Amino acid sequence: MKKLDQLLNIVIGATLGVFAGDALFLYWDWRTHPELYAMNSAPWYAGLLVYGFVAAVAILISLIIKAIIRPKLK
Repeated sequence: MKKLDQLLNIVIGATLGVFAGDALFLYWDWRTHPELYAMNSAPWYAGLLVYGFVAAVAILISLIIKAIIRPKLK
């Protein structure tokens, strides 16, 4: 169970890191090339909303599993 808890910590950290990195890159790219994003009808952060939803679901599932196994660790 301890290894599963450690794996879930890694999944949560990696998910947050990937989302933060993608958000920073997208913001930097939008500030550098605004004319590319002006051609789209959707706002520049629309794709980030999808990644954010997927990351939130992955983190939520990991936290639920952690809550289930936490009493078994003690």
